[in-house]
Amino acid sequence: MARVADAVRPRLARAADSVRPRLARAAGPRVARLGRDGSPQVPLGVARTWRYTAGAATAGLALAAGVVSAAGPWDASGQRTAERYRAAAHERTRGADHGRAPAPGPRTPRPAPSAAAVLTGLGGVSTVKSAPGGKALADLLDPLLKAPALGPRRSAAVVDVTTGRPLYGTGSGTALTPASTTKIATAVAALSALGPDHRLTTRAALEPDTKEVVLVGGGDPTLTAREDPADGSASLRALARDTAAALAQRGLREVTLSYDKTLYAGSERHPIGVNDNLAPVTALMTDEARTDDSTGGPAPRVPDPAADAARRFGDLLGEHGIEARPPGPSKATTRATTLATVASPPLSALVERMLTHSDNDIAEALARHTALATGGRADFAGAGQAIRTQLAKLGVPLTGAVFRDGSGLDRRNRLSADVLTALLLTSADPARPALRPVLTGLPVAGFTGTLTHRYADGAAGVVRAKTGTLTGVNALAGTVVDHSGRLLAFAFLASDTTDPVAAQTTLDKAATALAGCGCR
Repeated sequence: MARVADAVRPRLARAADSVRPRLARAAGPRVARLGRDGSPQVPLGVARTWRYTAGAATAGLALAAGVVSAAGPWDASGQRTAERYRAAAHERTRGADHGRAPAPGPRTPRPAPSAAAVLTGLGGVSTVKSAPGGKALADLLDPLLKAPALGPRRSAAVVDVTTGRPLYGTGSGTALTPASTTKIATAVAALSALGPDHRLTTRAALEPDTKEVVLVGGGDPTLTAREDPADGSASLRALARDTAAALAQRGLREVTLSYDKTLYAGSERHPIGVNDNLAPVTALMTDEARTDDSTGGPAPRVPDPAADAARRFGDLLGEHGIEARPPGPSKATTRATTLATVASPPLSALVERMLTHSDNDIAEALARHTALATGGRADFAGAGQAIRTQLAKLGVPLTGAVFRDGSGLDRRNRLSADVLTALLLTSADPARPALRPVLTGLPVAGFTGTLTHRYADGAAGVVRAKTGTLTGVNALAGTVVDHSGRLLAFAFLASDTTDPVAAQTTLDKAATALAGCGCR
């Protein structure tokens, strides 16, 4: 980025490096598969001299050049490399393909537009003098957000990220069922309690004076038994290999295998019951207890993930010459010697994966780890209380907020648009860099995660937002760069919707309208 000041360039380079592999994958033709009051408080530091700006093409394909636009990388002209690669891959159709099959008929896709050059990098001063006007935003959004498709109950808010000033609201303090936008709250709480570098550790321990090996679950749902772990996931195979080597050094070739899942407390069964969207919530599992080769989305799960993980571990020990008698539940004592460990990717990566793909298993794990980090009980109730406590410490207004789980699958959760936009503002506060993965993990419209196949027209690449969908519930919350390059945070929630497709389309239209707004 030729125009980025020398002092800023290293920070943007690090941000780009952290996300280049993910957007490079999203850009290629083989897209990975990946479900009442209280106004927002301006976080300290946000109201200071922090500014964002980005050049926005007429068609709207641009992202903020600040922290929340770490979805780069940008080339010298300001065009995101991922967009350029993707457009080139579909050159024969003369347009960008965002995952949808072209509509039948003579109409051809529109050419993929180029983003204008980035004007100012992170830490610069915006050339955009003012945020959109409230009346102009109301004229733009009211007709969309009052559409019958969104049902009788809505909560909506738009705030200026630069100043924290509310720009628009309709029922913004009304707490409704937030569905998976709950994961934004879970992410903020977990990162603030544990830090972005925290890792979840699974270990094998040997009890003294016995031949008992205990597989101790560390609450890592991304622990994998696959041969080629993706995204740096902890490998059960590596743990078995290292454990076998440690046992061989001790002259042990036959052991009794036990497993310890006692890190969590309470019921493993989510209040929604057995459901393909979530495994039993346990501290020990592999590959999210999926019974197929999927890595995301709904899938049948094994009924006892911990026992299944231990069985797999025993089989892998056998491949390394260690005979392990059938596993059973146990608890590692404080005298047990650790033989080997494997660690998850850092919490920052887990948060991004959770938000991008709306991963319910990671969400529930992070909620429980938040409880553990704050001295709470690692069950559904304790996790909900820990999330609320952490957010209160950050100064997030929580009037009407209810947290019954970490994933948003529980319909008794309640959040308002004011709370969600306050969470986004807090995550954007430059004084809280540990929370940045909340923003970088938001799906990119038309490119990644749960927004891959949405926004084929209009605001693709400009909107970054967490989706939320349950029967009768539709929600969208995230950030957008408007037509003038101003960075805005928004939250739209609707309850008692009857047509999920129409409701989703209406919310997408509202976000697209916000992206194209020059509303001064």
